[in-house]
Amino acid sequence: MDKEKIISFIKQYLGILWDYIKKYLSILWNFIKKYWKRYQLTRWIIAIILFIMVISSIYLTFIAKTSHVKNLQSNLSRSTVIYDQNGKKAGNLYAQKGTYVASDKISPNLSNAIIATEDRNFYHEHGFSVKGYARAILLAIKNKIMHDNQISSGGSTISQQLAKNTFLSQQQTLSRKFKELFISIEIENIYSKKQIITMYMNNAYFGNGVYGVQDASRKYFGMDAKDLPVQDAATLAGMLQNPSNNPIDHPEAAKARRNVVIGLMGETGKIPESEVKTYQSKPMEVHDDLDDQNGYKYPYYFDAVINEAISQYGLSEKQIMNDGYKIYTSLNQQQQQSFQDDFKDPSLFPSNASDGTKVQAASIAVNPKNGGVQAVVGGRGDTVFRGYNRATDMRRQPGSALKPLSVYTPALENGFSYDSMLNDKLQSYGKNHYTPQNFSQTYTGKIPMYKAIAESLNAPAVWTLNKIGVDKGYDSLQKFGIPVTKKDNNLAIALGGLTTGVSPQQMAGAYTAFANQGKVSTPFYITKIVDSTGKTVATHENNTSQIISADTARQMTSMLLDVFQPGGTSATGKPSGYEVAGKTGTTEDDTSSDNQAVRDWWVIGYTPDVVVASWEGFDNTNSDKHLEIANGSNSINTLFKNQMQDILPYTDGNKFKVKDANTRYMQKQQDSLLGDDNSSNSTTNNIREKLGQVSQKASDVAHNLVDDVKSFLGQ
Repeated sequence: MDKEKIISFIKQYLGILWDYIKKYLSILWNFIKKYWKRYQLTRWIIAIILFIMVISSIYLTFIAKTSHVKNLQSNLSRSTVIYDQNGKKAGNLYAQKGTYVASDKISPNLSNAIIATEDRNFYHEHGFSVKGYARAILLAIKNKIMHDNQISSGGSTISQQLAKNTFLSQQQTLSRKFKELFISIEIENIYSKKQIITMYMNNAYFGNGVYGVQDASRKYFGMDAKDLPVQDAATLAGMLQNPSNNPIDHPEAAKARRNVVIGLMGETGKIPESEVKTYQSKPMEVHDDLDDQNGYKYPYYFDAVINEAISQYGLSEKQIMNDGYKIYTSLNQQQQQSFQDDFKDPSLFPSNASDGTKVQAASIAVNPKNGGVQAVVGGRGDTVFRGYNRATDMRRQPGSALKPLSVYTPALENGFSYDSMLNDKLQSYGKNHYTPQNFSQTYTGKIPMYKAIAESLNAPAVWTLNKIGVDKGYDSLQKFGIPVTKKDNNLAIALGGLTTGVSPQQMAGAYTAFANQGKVSTPFYITKIVDSTGKTVATHENNTSQIISADTARQMTSMLLDVFQPGGTSATGKPSGYEVAGKTGTTEDDTSSDNQAVRDWWVIGYTPDVVVASWEGFDNTNSDKHLEIANGSNSINTLFKNQMQDILPYTDGNKFKVKDANTRYMQKQQDSLLGDDNSSNSTTNNIREKLGQVSQKASDVAHNLVDDVKSFLGQ
């Protein structure tokens, strides 16, 4: 078959196919016409379209009305300020915000340049441009056809740009454009044109992390915004579309864009056309005179404040950073600064790993009376905004620091005493033959409870928990606020073995019960949040509860004082001239054969005025990165002692109302010997002891009553 026959056959076949198509299209069209008219489909389509438009309008109006546009000016004109526990300013939180200046502090040359470039009909429109929206819709349709869901540009007015920058994301979707439209109309309903252009200029981004015309004027030209000449005002206006083309980073591009803006100012009559070339010929003179003071003085604390405002009070990061809140906190600036200074001092920490990796650390100070966090540092080295905070985010095994919570507190509440004799033997428990060992590998057979705690012995702790029942230890941890799961309900909790571990903040919160007569306080940062209009939008509610008796707390404190006495595991951590109670903890490094190698080091120490929890270790422990328990090396006691010596002189200086257990035990032994010689003296001593107990009970009741009254009065 030759070529012409093939072509003829194809044409014939296509002709037949087209006839069939026309036939069935005709049938289909007749069918549609028949039923279209019968069921009035045109009206239905119009009704559906109108319904969609009404619902969309209601939704978008709701978005606009609930965006708190009436607070926009006050939000933009104020930075979010953080205050300490005394109501003193501690620093600023800000993003997309510079120094706000009133309209009379801004050169009219700048508003003229912006209007000529960005929105020529600004004074003759009500927040939107019909032509601009038509162009945006056509671009959206084109991008849909091209399988691109974003619109590349879209005729936004100054009011729309202000709405986008302050209330919406930068994602250029059609839904965002319609939200932008309705919010911009609401802005126009509330504010004058002069107020709108002023807010826009104060909120605009000008590159190099600089927001607002005042800071931009200082950054690029070394002058205030009110003094800007035409050529410099044109430069700033030209940067709005592309802030990277600024006079510092790209001077030639900035100058070229400036001259375009000057030309537009001439076209729109903002400057005489005869002066356009004169201004365009002026050199680009740059002078950076911006005093870029960082108000983010306490990064770990401020990060924690932001996180709590988001998680506890429902604010967004954008709101917190931009809406001019006043956030009142429990911050103690003296304690915070001393913590930060300590973490910069390498002499307070163990040596780096062989590859130079720093030993990491975290510390937190909490007010035991109410749980207010007074200071927090979450790591050594550089910080990043809302980065990893080891004091709050980390979960590590607490080791022996858990013993007072999981073993000895429930033991006291189940008939044991500070001088009860505990078994100190190498023995196994259960079907899996769990066999705890003392670190020293030595055992005395019997040992009083207070010594077992001071020396942090493992065998007596497990024996005691087994004696009172694991369930009691598990329940005790829950009362102290330690996160546990059903998998943790075993003897390993006696030595700090937990499924997920704990943070320093959680440990500090648990130990508040010992410092506060048995009342545990959940750590918190924010006491109150006030918005830019002066309205209080959030207030901390007291979260303190009595979980153990005041007597049990006092007995635990008596034993925990010995931890910082000679023979205790933190004898070298005792601050000079002060009494501190607490507990240390270490966890073994399973990756090393060195029996001196540990993964975690803990100290939780307290006075009646403050609880401090500190941790040291490597983020990733291995055979080359671990801590060493060895003479002469800086242990965590070095850091802790320095921290307490820095902050305790500035606390109220309240004293413990109980002696350390070792002193009490020695006094008891002495009284017992004297009692053998003189039974009457023994009787007298017994009476005195009973009277002393009654007096202490009365004191506890009085203290609890005072605390309840203070809580009722909001103090």
